[in-house]
Amino acid sequence: MSGHSKWATIKHAKGAADAKRGQLFTKFIKEISIAAKMGGGDPATNPRLRTAVLKARAANMPKDNIERAIKKGTGELGAVNYEELLYEGYGPGGVAVLVEVLTDNKNRTAASVRNIFTKSGGNLGATGSVAYMFNRKGVIEYDAEAVSEEAIMEAALEAGAEDIATEDGVITVTTDPNDFASVLEALQEKGFESVSAEISMVPATYMSLEAETIRKVLKMVERLEEDDDVQNVYTNLDIPDDFEPEE
Repeated sequence: MSGHSKWATIKHAKGAADAKRGQLFTKFIKEISIAAKMGGGDPATNPRLRTAVLKARAANMPKDNIERAIKKGTGELGAVNYEELLYEGYGPGGVAVLVEVLTDNKNRTAASVRNIFTKSGGNLGATGSVAYMFNRKGVIEYDAEAVSEEAIMEAALEAGAEDIATEDGVITVTTDPNDFASVLEALQEKGFESVSAEISMVPATYMSLEAETIRKVLKMVERLEEDDDVQNVYTNLDIPDDFEPEE
């Protein structure tokens, strides 16, 4: 899990800025709305909606925003027409990249994503070209300085988690996607506050690159994440312990 934890830690450090918070909320609103549209507005009977709401709450998104997003999805506040798409391709150094989007304009999004890949020294691939390198998993992360690894491990395994690992000050709990919501809720009920919680695409193996190429990949990921239609970006990039983001 090393590559994921390190990359996630870097992401959280970047994402702490208020400027990113509004953008994050926009992505949550889309995810909540489409989940409500597809499976109804009750999180108790709609696992995808429950997961989206849990993620939004973990990021301290206001309750009013969450409720409005649900009503938008169920049609109470006007219809929402987002389409889910997955783009696959390669970044600098041949690193595998998956891009999940929710969009109301497929042509605009396709052009934007293709442009970012091309300008960053990467290229889009055909459907299935890199997705097979990833497994969908629930990933919940905790600050190892704030919580006890032993307590997390006991509670997580009892709740049905697949794996618990600690690296670089981050405790990572991995679950089957179907068990993600129940494991997260069980840990929340015991008072453990996560630094991140998401259904993620976890690489089966990681790719090591030289520092300059890693910077190029991270720049590409940042550009993709800044696109309003992009929900998530996943790579199989391994970031070494001694990596410096800027020279």
